[in-house]
Amino acid sequence: MVRVAILDDYQNVARRLADWNSLSGCEVAAFSDHLADETSLVARLGDFDIIVAMRERTPFPASLLKRLPSLRLLVTTGSRNSAIDLQAARAQGIVVCGTGGLGYPTSELTWALIMAHMRQVATEDRAIREGRWQTTLGRGLKGKTIGIIGLGRKGTEVAGYAKAFGMDIIAWSPNLTDERSRAVGARRVALPDLLGQSDIVTIHIVLSETTRGLIGEKELASMKPSAIIVNTSRGPIIKQDALVDALEKGVIAGAALDVFDDEPLSDVHPLVKAPNTLLTPHVGYATEEGYRVFFEDAVEDIAAFLRHSPIRVLVAE
Repeated sequence: MVRVAILDDYQNVARRLADWNSLSGCEVAAFSDHLADETSLVARLGDFDIIVAMRERTPFPASLLKRLPSLRLLVTTGSRNSAIDLQAARAQGIVVCGTGGLGYPTSELTWALIMAHMRQVATEDRAIREGRWQTTLGRGLKGKTIGIIGLGRKGTEVAGYAKAFGMDIIAWSPNLTDERSRAVGARRVALPDLLGQSDIVTIHIVLSETTRGLIGEKELASMKPSAIIVNTSRGPIIKQDALVDALEKGVIAGAALDVFDDEPLSDVHPLVKAPNTLLTPHVGYATEEGYRVFFEDAVEDIAAFLRHSPIRVLVAE
């Protein structure tokens, strides 16, 4: 019997969103809780042949992989996972496969966060439940300037939403061209200009060694005091200590965040207490449609591996 573990199934939906019963000769177990301690993970996963990881929720460094001698296949949802040591996996004979995915749910959540923050939706919802009426004054989007950091697929979708709302769109990324910017109705500017001119800064760039800590104290200080920053990409792109400090001192007007340095976010984390924040628990990609792609592809990956013909294999760059 081949044992399959599905990790970090927070919403308890993995089993119903794909036909796991089609995997003949497999015993499938889904875990809805998150284990961060490596020793606890080894105790839970030591006897599993195949593991399905939900994005980067559970990292697989070399130290953990070495302690999982039964592991033969590691499937990550999505087409990349920086939390898996691909070189270590290959050295141990572990095949790592990815899945397809949908980009637009994260773009949609970005726009939901922008609108909710600008119109103070969460604050007014809470107020009305507490017996108070019209406690804040919202701000509109038409005529405002949105600065998009990263004009790939998701950034382009956000630019489309901004255009529909009558916003001025500026953009920056390291390799962005004027032609690419014009194609989506944006103007290419330098990063300092984007930060200084934008009413809303939204991040859609991939986390890498060059983008880690891209937005720090100096960058936040260059933003308008009335501006907000939105991050649905990866937490470490913004230096979180600097962001907390900027929010507490009123350097910027607010932040809407779906991603954090450490996840799940602790309820005592400074960002939870910071003023003018709108926080969601990394749900940008977490839609029924997106999860169906993830889990149906994971089942295909496992079936192909068991036929000795693995598909969507990930290799270290």
